[in-house]
Amino acid sequence: MTKVTRFAPSPTGALHIGGVRTALFNYVYAKQNKGKFLIRVEDTDAERSTKEFEQNILNGLSDIGIDPDEPPVRQSERSELYQKAVEKIIDSGNAYYCNCSKERLDQMRATQQSKGLKPQYDGKCRNLNLEPDATTVLRLKTPKDGELIFHDLVRGEVIFQNSELDDLILLRSDGSPTYHLCNVVDDFDQGVSTVIRGEDHLSNTPRQIHIQQALGYPSLEYAHLPMVLGQDKKRLSKRNAVTSLQDYFEKGYLESSLINMLARLGWSKGDKEIFYLDDLIDDFRIQEVQKAGAIFDPTKLDWINNHHLAALSFESFKDRLIPFLENAGINYNLKDNSNEIIEAMRSSQPTLLGVAKDLIPYFTQIDSYDEKAANKFLKGSEAVLEFVKRKLNGLEVWNEGSIDHALQEAQTALSLPTPKLNQPIRIAMTGSTQSPSLGLTLSLFDLAEVNNRIDAALKYLANTD
Repeated sequence: MTKVTRFAPSPTGALHIGGVRTALFNYVYAKQNKGKFLIRVEDTDAERSTKEFEQNILNGLSDIGIDPDEPPVRQSERSELYQKAVEKIIDSGNAYYCNCSKERLDQMRATQQSKGLKPQYDGKCRNLNLEPDATTVLRLKTPKDGELIFHDLVRGEVIFQNSELDDLILLRSDGSPTYHLCNVVDDFDQGVSTVIRGEDHLSNTPRQIHIQQALGYPSLEYAHLPMVLGQDKKRLSKRNAVTSLQDYFEKGYLESSLINMLARLGWSKGDKEIFYLDDLIDDFRIQEVQKAGAIFDPTKLDWINNHHLAALSFESFKDRLIPFLENAGINYNLKDNSNEIIEAMRSSQPTLLGVAKDLIPYFTQIDSYDEKAANKFLKGSEAVLEFVKRKLNGLEVWNEGSIDHALQEAQTALSLPTPKLNQPIRIAMTGSTQSPSLGLTLSLFDLAEVNNRIDAALKYLANTD
């Protein structure tokens, strides 16, 4: 049987990083089984669903290479399909109309809770054979005896007691179908064979299986993934992490890095750390996914992104960097050695945004110094700055090697530890203590600019005395 998976987001917010992980696992499972991956937009919440969020979700998935094999479908356009399913389930005798008021239901639940019982519908209308009207809902006749057992590809055998499942609502009093009914009907209509989703949906599975059985639909495969957790071991949310896929793009993380990181949330393959999408299609096994929650570690993502950035050719890296340079106000075409500067700095930070920020002092004038660094290294360094300036101006050849030699001679002449010599110069050139080797850093500027920046630092020191 052809494996068909689906990702079924609700367009009520931007694409969440946990949702991307779910979509990724669905996509990979389908591809490695030569099957199909589908997207279904569950937009029946008319008040909260928007086209903007829908487009954000579809674009985000496409950006990381997760495209459906068929055009996405929308639940809001499938009402006729749900109505036919309602008629079928009524005709089968597996559903009934209920006119219990909200007040009665609230009192019923309160009474159950006071007795230490699980709140659930008591079946008052189950055998009354009520006719539908403006006050009735349609409920499923859930079996009350025995167990519902299914095999989960991640969790193994899962057992629910039917007595713990109440007669869930299939059709609201306004005639609109509920999530569970739409979900089951859509999966059947789309030929879905395997449902891969978060463990927060585990309790929905027995309810949906009962609907499948009532409609005479075939059973499906299920896999419930561990929740993605923040470093506080709580469910990943805006309170403990950046959760939007677009936010990660804007910070300069690569699509391949995010795929790599998300794949490692709940799954691993020995000591292998770096994966690309094609690797996952070859290596991933849904049965190897762990049951415990998976912690999203931003530091780990930085490490992974560093690896993926380093694997890019220079031209690819530059192409990916240019939008970030432009947003930082950098015209990289102003300097003849812009490529040399970018290459020297490409590993300075784990993200493209970070690299772009580090490049600012190489393409624009410094308007301030890192206060902490200036207080520690720059103040009191006038003699060092002036001596090094004279040494550099005496060079016949301007390159990294000759500059390094001059710096070594200066350090010897002044009898200074390396930080006392290098850091004042580095701050003068870049505004901070972070840069490549000092010789390389200086070689990225012409001598005139080096003189200007050292003079500016001396002027700053004179004005702060």
